[in-house]
Amino acid sequence: MTVLSAHTIIGDKVVNKQNENLGDIKELMIDLDTGKVTYAVLEFGSFLGMGGKLFAVPINAMQVDTDRKCFVLDQPKEALKNAPGFDKDHWPDFADSRWTGSIDTYYSSKTH
Repeated sequence: MTVLSAHTIIGDKVVNKQNENLGDIKELMIDLDTGKVTYAVLEFGSFLGMGGKLFAVPINAMQVDTDRKCFVLDQPKEALKNAPGFDKDHWPDFADSRWTGSIDTYYSSKTH
């Protein structure tokens, strides 16, 4: 089991298996009923903190690379560009099972 504090994860880089930078983790979403982290909010495409799109990525779609202190998401950059996302001023309702279901379906279809 790997246990990390949220503080050490926020800001971590996310790369794919080709070591392309996919962004960094801006926030972690926790299911209060189970106490488990369900999604990492990833920012992709920003320049100096502006203009980036946010994505909710199921935490189980990523692996921790403790040696490089980053997360690995097995997705090509193009798949992330086309993923459902949101902007920093209009966050989705993470309690909406239709919305989270669409996110889970998108990432599971890309990894199978």
